[in-house]
Amino acid sequence: MRRLVVAMMVAGAVQAAHAADMPDYYALRGPVGYGTGVVNWQGFYVGGQASYGSSDMNFANSTSSLVSRQLRYASIEQSGQVSQWPILGRESQHGHGFGGFVGYNSQWDDIILGVEASYTHGNFGGSASGSLGYTFADVITTPAPGYTDEITYSATSKFKVTDSGSLRVRAGYAWNNFLPYVFGGVSLGRADVARTAVISGTQTNPSATPTTLNVYIPASESQGGRFIYGYAAGLGVDMMLFGNLFGRVEWEYLKYAGPIDTSINTGRVGLGYKF
Repeated sequence: MRRLVVAMMVAGAVQAAHAADMPDYYALRGPVGYGTGVVNWQGFYVGGQASYGSSDMNFANSTSSLVSRQLRYASIEQSGQVSQWPILGRESQHGHGFGGFVGYNSQWDDIILGVEASYTHGNFGGSASGSLGYTFADVITTPAPGYTDEITYSATSKFKVTDSGSLRVRAGYAWNNFLPYVFGGVSLGRADVARTAVISGTQTNPSATPTTLNVYIPASESQGGRFIYGYAAGLGVDMMLFGNLFGRVEWEYLKYAGPIDTSINTGRVGLGYKF
């Protein structure tokens, strides 16, 4: 009996020593599904944000549809293609806004995949104006020598994005308290649009009576809250501060199609809470 007790004591000591030398798997890995020191990002979250950036707008041909509609039966359009004259160009303006975001994260060890909706109310946009004059022969009017047209095309175009948002998918990598991520998706927004064009000048034919005709053809169009759409892309980093409160720094690129070709680049800071 004494030998049996001694043998059991020795075996227990050896087993304890062996266990002490082995790494504690759960201490190293944490709960199943999360890596060493990785924050639990799984679940729903919500937050607020402020943004500052620039909007780049291409106003070229933004008033051509107005002019072509007004001149569809005019000889100066058929002869001079007035509606296609390069009146306006590109403009860039700075703007700012504020809004919020809401989303959901799924987590597999260090990998984070999720969906998010982001919204910003602000003032991103600008305006452009220009004028161009040409003198050309009106080949549509007959008989020869026909009219000589001295035409000036003046235009102003304004575009302001008041509300913008994106519905995106995110992919990130959890590293300690940080979550760097990239995203892509669709962009939606509302914009105020105003366009004005004026065609003015004279048509002169020395062989006709009267010899000079005055030309003045205005056109304008405005629309508030017009729906616009496009795509969104960007990257950022979330940082868990304490509890479930996290901070965010992000860059977002929004691209919108017509009536004014517009892109918005913004830098953002935000504060969120994960449930």
